[in-house]
Amino acid sequence: MCERCKGKYYITTPIYYPSDKLHIGHTYCTVATDAMARYKRLQGYDVMFLTGTDEHGQKIEDKAKEAGVTPQQFVDNIVLGERGVLDLWKLMNISNNRFIRTTDDYHVAAVQKIFRKMYEKGDIYKGTYKGKYCKPCESFWTESQLVDGKCPDCGREVQDAEEEAYFFRLSKYAGRVRDLLVNTDFLEPRSRVNEMVNNFIDPGLEDLCVSRTSFTWGVPVDFDPGHVVYVWIDALFNYMTALGYCNDRYDDLDKFWPADVHFVGKEIVRFHSIIWPALLMSMELPLPKKVYGHGWLLLDGGKMSKSKGNVVDPYILAERFGVDALRFFLLRSFPFGSDGNFSNELLISTINTDLANDLGNLVSRTIAMAQKYFGAALPETQQEDESLDAPLVTLASQLRDKYEAQMEKYAFQNALAEIFKVISRANKYIDENAPWVLAKAEENRPRLARVLYNLLETVRICGGLLTPFMPATSSEIARRLGGAAMDWDSLNRFGLLPANVAAVAGPALFPRIDMEKELAALEELSKPEEAPLEIEPYSQEQVDFDAFCKNDLRAVKVKDCQKVKKSDKLLCFTLDDGTGKDRQILSGIAKYYQPQELIGKTLVAIVNLPPRKMMGRESQGMLLSAVHTEKGQEKLQLLMVSDEIPAGAKLC
Repeated sequence: MCERCKGKYYITTPIYYPSDKLHIGHTYCTVATDAMARYKRLQGYDVMFLTGTDEHGQKIEDKAKEAGVTPQQFVDNIVLGERGVLDLWKLMNISNNRFIRTTDDYHVAAVQKIFRKMYEKGDIYKGTYKGKYCKPCESFWTESQLVDGKCPDCGREVQDAEEEAYFFRLSKYAGRVRDLLVNTDFLEPRSRVNEMVNNFIDPGLEDLCVSRTSFTWGVPVDFDPGHVVYVWIDALFNYMTALGYCNDRYDDLDKFWPADVHFVGKEIVRFHSIIWPALLMSMELPLPKKVYGHGWLLLDGGKMSKSKGNVVDPYILAERFGVDALRFFLLRSFPFGSDGNFSNELLISTINTDLANDLGNLVSRTIAMAQKYFGAALPETQQEDESLDAPLVTLASQLRDKYEAQMEKYAFQNALAEIFKVISRANKYIDENAPWVLAKAEENRPRLARVLYNLLETVRICGGLLTPFMPATSSEIARRLGGAAMDWDSLNRFGLLPANVAAVAGPALFPRIDMEKELAALEELSKPEEAPLEIEPYSQEQVDFDAFCKNDLRAVKVKDCQKVKKSDKLLCFTLDDGTGKDRQILSGIAKYYQPQELIGKTLVAIVNLPPRKMMGRESQGMLLSAVHTEKGQEKLQLLMVSDEIPAGAKLC
């Protein structure tokens, strides 16, 4: 180990579920993790920073089918494609050391070994799952955990689910997990502990479903074909497989495990603070040192979500304001452990106030005055004035320790606040000493040089401590200060800048933004693109009105819906048509809908068509649907009407 190295530090951000529309909320946790990783590197730690993508599951399988591609092609496009996950991390200047995909072959093989080990130990057993399932969250819930009958995480409708499955004996570890949460600082902020204990452990921790048979896109259970390993084991063990656990791709598990901290969004705290330690206890492995559950970025009071249509494009924001300004805003404006309300107005205001007025103005004015009054370099002989210099010098000298105390608590907002207290004091110092007045008298030039030196040295210290948040800006500040030292050991010592420093001027680091014009431009840029729709040509053949009226159109309610065996197209509907007898209709819409999502819906059927056989089953009518082509893909939607319309009601 080198002399400067303070030790090893392993930090992770969650592996993200691939989404075909990345938004600013996706970057929040990763930017915070990156800031922490850069901070630890600045201190002299040997850092491993891991991120990646969680690519298995029913939702991916369904989306791939809708897009007409294989699941692997679907996730490859989102991870590797233009403006995909890797592109976004590159844009945001994320310094991760390693990137894992749960479809990586070494991870798949490792997960199979892990699953088998727990099965052989008796901590995984076969049973039948019956309960509630949220497909968007890929979460199973008991009735008592639902909120108003809906998923407690996303608020969406849940489905009844029943299938053969393997279970992990989570209940076996309830006591140990509870003790971990209550009696240690394993989980922070502390408010998350109360939520986990009161809502999940104390009501009775049930065994966990850890395999699925209703879809195939997942890690196969190698000793029981038809089962795929569910997300808990597949995704959570990435933190160790990425270091070489149960595989020979990497060989730094002993070096970096246990992790120093997992940063996770509050919606997955339950998985990381209850399920993850229980799985590790089962495998008799060391636990991570800490899980930190941060808040959400909210827009109009709700979590950003593509399905809700309230996303903010990070590419647009980065292109208009700069990556460093965006990174700074995310960590300056909101306490990391709490939710934060995002708005373009707040973003622009923060840039104008903190970056343009305070930091940018300090750097530009100081360097401009140094060049104007002294040309290439400051004179080495400088005149101090204790009463005028001490307040700024003392504050700048103490900054690193105050900053460090906040960073160790992941209080990024407070760490930045400490820096900007010093920046604000430096701007005030300019007004107090009025360099433009000192410059008028030759006898004041030694004093003028000291004032400018103190300002340049303050800029050096503040610029160095901004490195984790704004790495490009910090590098530019160092360049303008003649390549000034910004290593950790130099940032709590005032006076290390060479006395004859040659500062270099440059354009404004952060030009002021016209709020009104920029908001109008953002509104225009954020409008969703309207893809042209292709519809079937209108028929030129006219239909006799009396003949048309012979069609008997009725509202029908879906009692049950099942896939037809040996058919990729057909779904078989059991319908309430108001007659008191079930009506069966087969429809070729299996590629557009999952059977469970149609149960309970009210559809429209032609009920007086002659019965016909399809795949050996009788179909008693036809369901009405609309067909169009969008972006080269055929789209079909069943005609659905209000559930208030009773079964059997005639449509006219």
